[in-house]
Amino acid sequence: MRTVLITGASRGIGLAAARLFAKDGWQVLFCARHETEESRAFAKETSALFFPCDVGDEEDVRTMFASFGRTVHHLDALVLNAGASYHGLIQDMDAEAFDALYRTNLKSAFLCIREVLPGMIRRGSGSIVAVSSMWGQVGGSCESAYSAFKAGLIGFVKALAKEAGPSGVRVNCVCPGFIDTDMNRPLGQEVYDAMAEETPLGRVGTPEECARVIRFLCGEDAAFVTGQTLGVNGGLVV
Repeated sequence: MRTVLITGASRGIGLAAARLFAKDGWQVLFCARHETEESRAFAKETSALFFPCDVGDEEDVRTMFASFGRTVHHLDALVLNAGASYHGLIQDMDAEAFDALYRTNLKSAFLCIREVLPGMIRRGSGSIVAVSSMWGQVGGSCESAYSAFKAGLIGFVKALAKEAGPSGVRVNCVCPGFIDTDMNRPLGQEVYDAMAEETPLGRVGTPEECARVIRFLCGEDAAFVTGQTLGVNGGLVV
């Protein structure tokens, strides 16, 4: 049985991906800082295993990997979905908020990859998929720090694909556009309507649509795909 670890998977895109992988017969390990009712129900319905973890914290990450290492022998895929946003003028952002955003959006990827990559290299196979954002590609007003860290994630993926490719490990990036998630819903219907109007396909995206692209990149149909940044944005960024 193939095994995947998905970070930031208690809701939204991460949980949608976890459900899809489980449906396709994968052993799913998923983590987040806290469980939700949805993630708890998903774990009960399937063989998925949940681990509470702050993936921006080095000791938390090491503890999580040690814990699931007693349950599974290896990971075939790693999905780096943990993320957090910040809306506001950069001059109004304090250093503590900046550091917290960095830990969740970029440092977490480094910490998890460092744990997973040696095993993938030894086996000569594996897939890593990072979830960035269209704002990492083009930048978002009032989301300067968020855009910077998501852009950093894209650069990380491109470089690591070259570094790990000779060992048979693929590394790719998914860049969602405006998606109907808990992170975006507080923005309100006016913002939703405006983003739908700007999007060539005329609507916002769903977590399930992102999940299907993530699943594709982790599977054999994408066996010759690495170092790529794939937008799931309805044509908003081309």
